[in-house]
Amino acid sequence: MYNYLDFEGPVRDLDGKILELKKLSETGEAVDVADEIARLEKRSRDALRDAYKALNPWQKAQVARHPDRPHCLDYVQGLFTDFTALAGDRSFGDDEAIVGGFARFRGEPVAVIGQEKGNDTKSRLRHNFGMARPEGYRKAIRLMDLADRFDLPVVTLVDTAGAYPGIDAEERGQAEAIARSTEKCLSIKVPMVSVVIGEGGSGGAIALATANRVYMLEHSIYSVISPEGAASILWRDSTRARDAATNMKITAQDLLGLKVIDGIIAEPVGGAHREPKGAIEATGRQIAAAFDELKAVNGDYREHRRQKYLSIGR
Repeated sequence: MYNYLDFEGPVRDLDGKILELKKLSETGEAVDVADEIARLEKRSRDALRDAYKALNPWQKAQVARHPDRPHCLDYVQGLFTDFTALAGDRSFGDDEAIVGGFARFRGEPVAVIGQEKGNDTKSRLRHNFGMARPEGYRKAIRLMDLADRFDLPVVTLVDTAGAYPGIDAEERGQAEAIARSTEKCLSIKVPMVSVVIGEGGSGGAIALATANRVYMLEHSIYSVISPEGAASILWRDSTRARDAATNMKITAQDLLGLKVIDGIIAEPVGGAHREPKGAIEATGRQIAAAFDELKAVNGDYREHRRQKYLSIGR
């Protein structure tokens, strides 16, 4: 059974009835119920499709945060071969909130960097729920430097609620590390493609997403602050997160209209968490298409990024 979201109540009820009928059928306690199951399954699919046709920004935020949504390492496993992870920032330590290394994408060598949230309690604690400390961003800088040195394209997978806000992170220069990572994204001479696969939270996301091409999955979000954080600041009431999400323009559709991102990757009906393989494959196709398009830049990727970001808001 899925972890159902609040707005998926009708789907949850129908799926519950289907499960009950299947159990009765297996134990021989019911007459042939195949036709009834088929009818309910169709109603469930239709209800799911209708629910996801008109998601509001707050509902999209809930989908983007769904615990069963595929995370960075799922994409690495599904899209890349010969992945070799590198650890440490050569200054303080290793931050497992950011994973990265070198791999092959459709046979071509690339550098891949992403934020990993984890998929159970143990891994979420190990990866700090995808919230990186300064050493995580400095690791990303080191990987981008290596990619630049060896002329390797860079792929980044963004999924974080934001950079870790703890005292220890601030003491070690969190703001400076984020700024340096953003600067490095702008200065490398190789093509860079970024995909927001879940949450793109604040500077913690921008530090990896200042790329030549930026895409978002259909139900992902990208914002300067979380809806809860914005509500706490604006209204001193975090329960007004729904209002904040609506006003902040955090959805992929809003940001494409504002030309902050370059495209939207369609998700399977019901979100990436219902069919991870389909979402991962669609992401791979978009990354490949982006690199093909960037060949027209003729190598001047730094100037391409410069013009891209200077043009936003003009």
